[in-house]
Amino acid sequence: MNTSNEIQVIPSPEDSQSGSSRRSFLKGAALTGATTLAALGGLATAASAQQHEEDNDSMKSEHDHLKKGDRDILIAAEIAEALAVTTYSNIIDIAPFFKALASDDQGYLIAARKEEMSHYLLEQSVTDQFTPFTQFFYPPKMFADAQTTLNILVTLEDAFIAAYLVGVRNFSTRNLRVTAARIMGIESDHRTLARVLGPSVTAPFGGPLETITGIQGVAESVDPPNNNGYERTLCWTSIDQALAALTPFVDFNAAKAAGFDTSQAFPFQPFNPTLPNPLGDFVSFSGC
Repeated sequence: MNTSNEIQVIPSPEDSQSGSSRRSFLKGAALTGATTLAALGGLATAASAQQHEEDNDSMKSEHDHLKKGDRDILIAAEIAEALAVTTYSNIIDIAPFFKALASDDQGYLIAARKEEMSHYLLEQSVTDQFTPFTQFFYPPKMFADAQTTLNILVTLEDAFIAAYLVGVRNFSTRNLRVTAARIMGIESDHRTLARVLGPSVTAPFGGPLETITGIQGVAESVDPPNNNGYERTLCWTSIDQALAALTPFVDFNAAKAAGFDTSQAFPFQPFNPTLPNPLGDFVSFSGC
């Protein structure tokens, strides 16, 4: 029916002189001339005047005390979330298998799109910068072939999980580390639920799908869909490694080299999301 559509992770700068460094990656972003997006509003939070500076829950406090390393991680996260929103949006809008899914499976994809958009807006409100990339490339048949769609979706969620674990490891404040862990938990939900979809793909669209190939290039059985005892770090310790993995999705030359379809770029279309349940809202950096 199709190939496994494995994504080759580009070596990190520590592993290869040809790898993109954080500086060159973000410099390249500036050179793309990406259109500045209109602000879609922030997420208001309350803070206690008695709290220690590091524990202050206000968005202004995080922005005012943001260190360069924190900003670099957050900008990389914005790129990832914009890519996630674009991926989910196009699965919902144009993937033929979507409308044949059960309503609860469709609901997962719709909710995931809102959650990824909420993550983007939170991160953008802290950095006060928009994603430097606003259009994305994918492998051939990305939205036409269900196996390709789910392989890439799980690949991206694998990368997002590992990237937020870099944040847990390297952010300079407790607030940002806890927030990275909270977002990483949602990305983990998304990975599992994407694997749940495999057997639900109907026969006219190549289903049921019994294996899905993620970022590590191994076709893994979808039974059970929650097949991790511990989240996979991918041995990433630097945000440079996450940026390198995302490069084919955002850069024309890297996309072409990776065998992606460069005949069409898919735009990031931001929106103001309403999360599925207020109990799962951001609330504040402490989560309370």
